[in-house]
Amino acid sequence: MIASNFLTNKAKAYDSISYSGKLSHKGSQGAGCVTPITVRGLTIGYGSKAVLKDADFEVRTGEVLAIIGPNGAGKSTLLKTLAAQLPLLGGQISLMGSDIRKLRPEDIARSLSLFLTDRPSTEWMTCRELVSAGRYPYTGRLGLLSEADWSIVDASMEKMGAADLSDIPFNNISDGQKQRVLLARALCQEPNVLLLDEPASFLDIRFQLELVSTLKNLAHCDNLAIVVTLHELDLVRRAADRVICLRDGRVDRIGTVDSILTNHYMEQLYGLPAGSL
Repeated sequence: MIASNFLTNKAKAYDSISYSGKLSHKGSQGAGCVTPITVRGLTIGYGSKAVLKDADFEVRTGEVLAIIGPNGAGKSTLLKTLAAQLPLLGGQISLMGSDIRKLRPEDIARSLSLFLTDRPSTEWMTCRELVSAGRYPYTGRLGLLSEADWSIVDASMEKMGAADLSDIPFNNISDGQKQRVLLARALCQEPNVLLLDEPASFLDIRFQLELVSTLKNLAHCDNLAIVVTLHELDLVRRAADRVICLRDGRVDRIGTVDSILTNHYMEQLYGLPAGSL
């Protein structure tokens, strides 16, 4: 019964966190020659209601791209659409050079990882068991890991500073530790692209700064393409290479951190009184 519950919860943990696939070392093997994500004329939303129209941008290898904008601008919707968790209402998304609508879920899973703030159901699961769910794109629903798979799991936990949490139940660790474990799960899936939705939520300042350092290292050292939604503009300034701004149902501006995060433009973007920043 315990084994059955473990497999059931492991499948739920995979489904609730994301797709994911090949990572860090792949960038150094030539994956960086292809633009990880290209968006052209993209319209997104729920049902027939569009929240963002005619978006055009690229996600590049080795960079952190931050998505910012007021509440309701479509930041999370955009991230979930990039991960193929929501259907496109118009336009095109290319993932590693292929139309995402023509890719099988397992193909998407081997190139892209989506990190959500939702906590997975982890009854009976240790941190190591949760991280091992990241190998699902390669092992199937039964989750039969090889020795090589477990080596990737352990290496990912070590990389994220979570090796000492391996045998501890996931429900028994702090929010900051949970973020490290979930990032380790994403890494052991070996993606080219890592998408993160509000990863700084629930974290105190220490763990927020630790997260910033982690994202920069994954992009600049491991050659990942990273897209992250953030509300904290100070973290955007610290973490991002480029920023995409959403407002009034469109991409309002894309640029470097210094060109975007000016007091004047932030007042415009968030509808603040002139001179309030």
